[in-house]
Amino acid sequence: MIFTKTSLEDAFIVELEKKEDHRGFFARSWDTNEFAKHNLNHNLVQCNISFSKKRGTLRGMHYQTKPFEESKLIRCTKGKIFDVIIDLRSKSKTYKKWFGVELSQENYKMLYVPEGFAHGFQSLEDDTEIFYQVSQFYTPKAECGIHWNDPSFNIKWPIDEKIITEKDNSWILYDEKTSLTQ
Repeated sequence: MIFTKTSLEDAFIVELEKKEDHRGFFARSWDTNEFAKHNLNHNLVQCNISFSKKRGTLRGMHYQTKPFEESKLIRCTKGKIFDVIIDLRSKSKTYKKWFGVELSQENYKMLYVPEGFAHGFQSLEDDTEIFYQVSQFYTPKAECGIHWNDPSFNIKWPIDEKIITEKDNSWILYDEKTSLTQ
């Protein structure tokens, strides 16, 4: 596995090291020891699948509040997404910065999202599916979000015509009083 730092503190792109031959390839997509070696949360307790029927579907920007903050490892298993994270850790050097990356079934890249980050994505193709592992069980009372179009972050979403749930459209704009701290 190849770990590449992103522009945000503690967030990584994780790429597979493929062992290829005439049949195809083999690669590890998870290794507790490798994540621990990079000082990343390696206690993942839940796996989720998200499927988006239509191109332009936007989900986010979601996070869980303390003490239920979660790290995530995200991979697109079908189709293509533009995956976005925002550092909400007030003591971080990259506080209030965002990072976006294309994840697809072709590039096999994964995004490691540390605790204290908001996460969201937009599907770039119809019938897109992502698989992600998380370090906390989903806790409805800890669920929170930031409006996907918050001017505090000015995220550049690739597709103008967006399919968004009422819930994701109802998240309030970022307010430092309710931010996560670490």
